[in-house]
Amino acid sequence: MHGADYSIPVDIPGLQFYHHEQAFVLENGGVLPRLTVAFHTYGTLNEEGSNVIWVCHALTANSHVADWWEGIYGREKVLDPQRYFIVCANIIGSCYGTTCPRSIAPETGRPYGTDFPLFSIRDIVQAHELLRQHLQINEIALCIGGSCGGHQVLEFAWLLPDKIKKIALLVTSARETAWAIAIHESQRLAIQADATWRDNTDNGGSAGLKAARGMGLIGYRTFDAYKNNQTDIDERLDSFRAASYIRYQGDKLLRRFYAQCYWYLTKALDTHHIGRGRGGAEEALRHLKMPALVVAIDSDLLIPPSEQRFLAAHLPHADFLELHSPFGHDGFLIETEAVNRAVMEWGFGV
Repeated sequence: MHGADYSIPVDIPGLQFYHHEQAFVLENGGVLPRLTVAFHTYGTLNEEGSNVIWVCHALTANSHVADWWEGIYGREKVLDPQRYFIVCANIIGSCYGTTCPRSIAPETGRPYGTDFPLFSIRDIVQAHELLRQHLQINEIALCIGGSCGGHQVLEFAWLLPDKIKKIALLVTSARETAWAIAIHESQRLAIQADATWRDNTDNGGSAGLKAARGMGLIGYRTFDAYKNNQTDIDERLDSFRAASYIRYQGDKLLRRFYAQCYWYLTKALDTHHIGRGRGGAEEALRHLKMPALVVAIDSDLLIPPSEQRFLAAHLPHADFLELHSPFGHDGFLIETEAVNRAVMEWGFGV
C-alpha cells in the first residue's frame, strides 16, 4: 500500500500517512531513524482547529474507527463526522501502516524483525503528538479510547493538559496490572515457543501467535459467555465447540496480524504507568483536571472495575459509570449502543 514501507496484511480504505523524516528517540533510549504514522480522518476541521475528537484504538485494531466502532460512529452519534473532525492514528508496532517490526530498517534494507527497538505507551503518544502538530490541530474537544486506547488517552492528557478539553476512559487503568503483565508474558512465551518466530518473514511465529490469541481470549470474555455460547449440546468426546472457537479466532488473527508485531505490542502494554517519574499514579492523576468519564464493564476479567474506580477516585473531575455486559472486557466494543448513550448523556455529542 502506498505510503507504508512494508506489506499491510489487509486492505484498509482511506488510510493516510504522515512521514517524520527525523530520528525518533524512544523512552528506553532506542532510536527509529525515521517514523511513519498511518491514520484516518473523518469530517472537516473548523477554522479554529478545535472541533476534534481523537480516538485511541486498542491492541490489534487499526485507525479505521468507522469500521470497528460503527456503533458510536455516524450521524447523531458521539463520532459524528457532520459535526466533528475525527482522528484515529495507528500505533507504533502495529501492522496497519505505522512503523513496526515488519518495516524496512534503513540501515539494512530489510525488515527490522526482532531487532526492532522496544517502545512504550508514551512513545506511541509522542508519535501521535507529531501527527497532531502536522494536522495543525489546536485543541482536542474529546480524547476517547478503551483498554490499550485508554492507556494512550491518559498519556495524551498528561502531555497536553491545556489542549485536551475532555477525556473518556473505557475499561482502562492507571498502570498495567501484574495480572495483565502475566497474561502478556504467557502469550509471548507461546510465540517464542514457535521456532519460526525470529524468522524475518511476515509469517514468522504464526503458530505461536495463534496460541497467544487463544490465551488472550480467555481474559477478553467471561466464564458465563463461554458457558452460554460455547457449551456442546451433545455428548461428544472431541472437537468441542469451545476448542473450535479458540482455533477459529486464532486463524482470524493470523489473516490480519503479524506475530512479531503482537509480541512487541504486548511489551509496550507492560510499560503503561501514568505515575512513572511523576510521583506515583495518584499524584499524576491529580494533575489531569479536564472533565473525565470513566467507564467500567461489570464482568471485565482483564481490567476489572476496581481499576476504573481508582481512576475515578483520583481524577479531580471524573464521572464513573459501570455498564452491565455478559461480554467482559470486549464489552466496550460490543455494547456500542450503551457506550454511545453513556458518552452522550455525560454531556458530549448532539
